[in-house]
Amino acid sequence: MSPKISISFYIVIFSLAILLLSVNIVGIFMSIEPTNIQEENLRFHDDVNYTYQEAIPLLVWESEDNLISYSERVTHVISKRLAHIHWLQYDATKFNQLIPIWENYFLYLMGKFSTIPEYKRYHFADYDRSLYRGIGICGDASMIMSQLLSKNNIQNQIVTFPGHVIVETIGTKSNYTYDPDFGVVLPYSIKEINQSPNIIRPFYEDKGYSEKEIKNLVEKYGLQYKNWQSVKHFITKKYYFEKVTYWLKWPLPIILLLYSLFKLRRHFKLPVR
Repeated sequence: MSPKISISFYIVIFSLAILLLSVNIVGIFMSIEPTNIQEENLRFHDDVNYTYQEAIPLLVWESEDNLISYSERVTHVISKRLAHIHWLQYDATKFNQLIPIWENYFLYLMGKFSTIPEYKRYHFADYDRSLYRGIGICGDASMIMSQLLSKNNIQNQIVTFPGHVIVETIGTKSNYTYDPDFGVVLPYSIKEINQSPNIIRPFYEDKGYSEKEIKNLVEKYGLQYKNWQSVKHFITKKYYFEKVTYWLKWPLPIILLLYSLFKLRRHFKLPVR
């Protein structure tokens, strides 16, 4: 590499490092939670009742809790924390479905330039980030719930039907099914629901859902479904990619900065003080 090219290369690396560090610093003072959600943007009426700060204490296991009481509370809190926006209706930047560059530049670049649709309207694997952003659909709600249940040693599985995602807990005597997107508890196993989907009707009716919504769910619950043992099983590649990118977002620019400074100092033979 010629000296001129070498200098230019290290200056570019230095500039990139400064840019990425600046982006990260800006992110410290920003919030990924959208502040501009209106009622018309939501699928469900009166969808959000809890702030992130209000929701988190309610998701902690209490001494008087049992499997069912905790799972019921978690179902309710998630359903009233996540704003179920019309996911495909708005520009992806409007509600931070496209992860902003100041939140995670890796995820931002994947969303902007990759052909993978999941990154263009991103679903967080990490339940706390998902709760903090505060938007989501059935898959987001179920991934949050599954992780909270597993954290408290409650055996569960994510269950996907064509067009809907829910959670089933595995009890010693019986299984329960939870729909944290709709906030509905179903005292049946997935197998029972799949065999007789109409048994869900009174539970969704009690929550005030329309006949149109209920009919749609009854049709879906009668279809073939898949079981996933955890979020890692459900979205394996994205689960680990997200973890790695959040781990690297600070070390990478620091390493680039130190490397470029070292090379530039050697090139110009600057004395070490």
